[in-house]
Amino acid sequence: MKAFYQSPVGVIRIEENDGFVSSVSIVNESEKQPSDSSPLLQKVIDQLQEYFDGKRKTFDLPLKQTGTPFQQKAWEYLSTIPYGKTVSYKDEAVAIGSPKGCRAVGSANGRNNIAIIVPCHRVVNEGNKGLGGYAYGVDIKHLLLELEKQYKD
Repeated sequence: MKAFYQSPVGVIRIEENDGFVSSVSIVNESEKQPSDSSPLLQKVIDQLQEYFDGKRKTFDLPLKQTGTPFQQKAWEYLSTIPYGKTVSYKDEAVAIGSPKGCRAVGSANGRNNIAIIVPCHRVVNEGNKGLGGYAYGVDIKHLLLELEKQYKD
């Protein structure tokens, strides 16, 4: 099942499989279709709206995405990064037990299928050397970080 939500960063497609959120992605307007309806899809839309309104700092949703053990570890770590904070790719690599794995962490984060809710946008380059990459473009990453900075306290 899938639903679409018009957000401040564009159209977001939300997918549900077997009672879990399996994908949250920013898509082109042309990909928007009629939405399916389920309590979980509505809950995701409601929580995303609260996030964009600055009223939600953490998400409370059943999530499930498939990946390698390394990717799973990287994605689990992402959910521990506090709202409004950033860490470097190196910080994440060290935290998950792979101190020389900065590029591997970046690759794993790039394969995160649950954007915003699993906040890979909070991982940036080390030492104020830019935002790093983002699957949906650095401009959207910047907008998400600025939104969180605005509502941080």
